[in-house]
Amino acid sequence: MIRDVIVHLLSEQPVVADLFEMPTGRDNGLVCQNLRSLDGRKPIFIERSDSTFFFPYQHIRFIEIVKDRQARSSTESDTVVPESAPSPEPDEQLEIDEDFLRRIREV
Repeated sequence: MIRDVIVHLLSEQPVVADLFEMPTGRDNGLVCQNLRSLDGRKPIFIERSDSTFFFPYQHIRFIEIVKDRQARSSTESDTVVPESAPSPEPDEQLEIDEDFLRRIREV
């Protein structure tokens, strides 16, 4: 289960949902449950928030899956999630602009 995925619907405010699995290219739509608005309330267009929902992809602009949520779901379901590229090393010695520092001190 991938929790707290943000689904951006066409002509609607984004909603938060829990997905059963990662969407694939073979899917016709998004199957989810625990649908709620960004502030945690039940959206006005649904009857019961504990139902299972199917959104055809033609009604979805895009889906936001937070990286740590995706990684957490992979440990729960034993699917492989590619690791991110290593972050670049920070510069050991930053060059100080003396002219800039002088202008700040004058103010």
